[in-house]
Amino acid sequence: MSANTPDYIAAMKNALQQTRDLKAKLAEAERRNRPEPVAIIGIGCRLPQRINTPDQFWAFLCAGGDAITEIPPERWDVDAWFDPDPDTPGKTPVRHGSFVDQVDQFDPQFFNISPREARLMDPQQRLLLEVSWEALERANIVPGTLLNSSAGVFIGICGSEYHTLMDTQDTSDLYEQTGVATSVAVGRLSYVLGLTGPAVAVDTACSSSLVALHQACQSLRQHECGLALAGGVGLTLLPERTISFSKAGMLATDGRCKTFDAAADGYVRGEGCGVLVLKRLADAQADGDTILATIRGSMINHDGASSGLTAPRGPAQQAVIRQALQQAQLDPRVVSYIEAHGTGTALGDPIEIGALSAVFHERDEPLQVGSVKTNLGHLESAAGIAGLIKTVLMVQHQQIPPHLHLQQLNPQVEWEKLPIQIPTTLTPWQANERVAGVSSFGFSGTNAHVVVSEWIPDPVADAVAVEEKGAERPAHILTLSAKSAAGLAAQVQAYQDYIAEHATLDLAELCYTAATCRSHFAYRQAFVACSRDELQQQLAVSAADDHTAVATGHAPSHQTAPGVAFLFTGQGSQYAGMGRELYETQPTFRATLDECDAILQPLLDGASILEIINDQQ
Repeated sequence: MSANTPDYIAAMKNALQQTRDLKAKLAEAERRNRPEPVAIIGIGCRLPQRINTPDQFWAFLCAGGDAITEIPPERWDVDAWFDPDPDTPGKTPVRHGSFVDQVDQFDPQFFNISPREARLMDPQQRLLLEVSWEALERANIVPGTLLNSSAGVFIGICGSEYHTLMDTQDTSDLYEQTGVATSVAVGRLSYVLGLTGPAVAVDTACSSSLVALHQACQSLRQHECGLALAGGVGLTLLPERTISFSKAGMLATDGRCKTFDAAADGYVRGEGCGVLVLKRLADAQADGDTILATIRGSMINHDGASSGLTAPRGPAQQAVIRQALQQAQLDPRVVSYIEAHGTGTALGDPIEIGALSAVFHERDEPLQVGSVKTNLGHLESAAGIAGLIKTVLMVQHQQIPPHLHLQQLNPQVEWEKLPIQIPTTLTPWQANERVAGVSSFGFSGTNAHVVVSEWIPDPVADAVAVEEKGAERPAHILTLSAKSAAGLAAQVQAYQDYIAEHATLDLAELCYTAATCRSHFAYRQAFVACSRDELQQQLAVSAADDHTAVATGHAPSHQTAPGVAFLFTGQGSQYAGMGRELYETQPTFRATLDECDAILQPLLDGASILEIINDQQ
């Protein structure tokens, strides 16, 4: 066939078109196989040093906070179990840890749980209920709206020590069995919220919470659930594990995680709870959610046959990081920060730094590496989620908090040959796009790595949102409610503290969120204010009234719900211009009145009711 014949030309055109079609199909297949980013839209946490909110956690990190204290008597008698000689049977040379306050405090009626059942519930279950509720509220999701939804729950939790502390010997009580089962800790959360999606408890030791988060992301991408709660919880209630870990040489006798330091000799045990609210990115955008950061990729693996069951293995750590980056379809050079597992052990630190160097060796700028364990200790089953929450806060604030307890770099690492820096002061995070990795390695051998990226909002969509916001109201209503008078007083105090901590508070957004994005209960109180300072003053007066009522034994005056009446005026009580201010400041009122005007004009021979409202006489 000649190259100039019509048949040849037609055949070539057909072949070219087939090639284009195949390329288009390949591109479409690659697009479909590309893992969709997962949006983080809410954070709840309960950490040592009475850190109960992400804002408090960030302030603590920026200040170089150190949460380590001597073991409190509420846990165990430190002197009875202490001996400076690590070889003394049944004793430990460790006197320190980091602890969550008031883990014995719980309001069971809020979750419709009887006091009898609550007494037999592991405090880990109680923390999960409270922190998950708070995470949903910070995501501006009313928990009641999730009833019968396919939302999933994925929680890292490593056993329960509470059963030995219970004051009952009646093991036939079902509440005792459900109260300490780790599976029920997760199942109870789905039960209370009415969620029908996956409910999974994960135990891979220290990597549990980050493995749980990975499973949540996979479940979202496979459309097993539309929303996921992911996190971890861990409490240290008894001395036995501390004794066992110290005998194994895992714990530092001075009670500090000296990660990457020459003096690194083990970690200090910590505790806490963290929960994230996750959605597929496209769904979060469509729902108008506040996106705190995105999860671009995640991966888990195992050390396999290593030098020891609990010993870390560098090649496995390299592999899990590379695989997470591959899933995220990101070049290692775009990652500018790593939240390391960083336990501060003589064996683990050099192996982890070596793995990071192998993956991130080709760089123009140094890779910043830090570990939240220097602030909080090792939260074990909640360690990974604590590191991830820290990283999300860094992405939001574009700063890197100081890494503590670094006096002299570990001499087993050739730092001068590595593209790695350890920030020891609060450092601006300068990058075109802030991308970070978070590592968590379990002594079970299971490793996890998550790639987190900042979310850059669409400026066009933001401009539309501002446009639709409408005119500013002259006054705003803050509506608070609770299931009890004491709970309402606590709400008043919480809002008072929040306003005091936020000098640039948007009053309209605060009141809108409280009215539309929070659950409402029988005990209610409302405040009308024109400014932040005025609202703060009203809250202070209310708090003082509540304190007086409690001191004198009288119930607060707002316990009794007032009657509600609707008044339709007539007989000349109306006046010219009545409603004009509402029309000018309230978009819904204005739209409704415009609609009524359009309906009435044909019936009024073209006259407009708006002329009466706009009458200045």
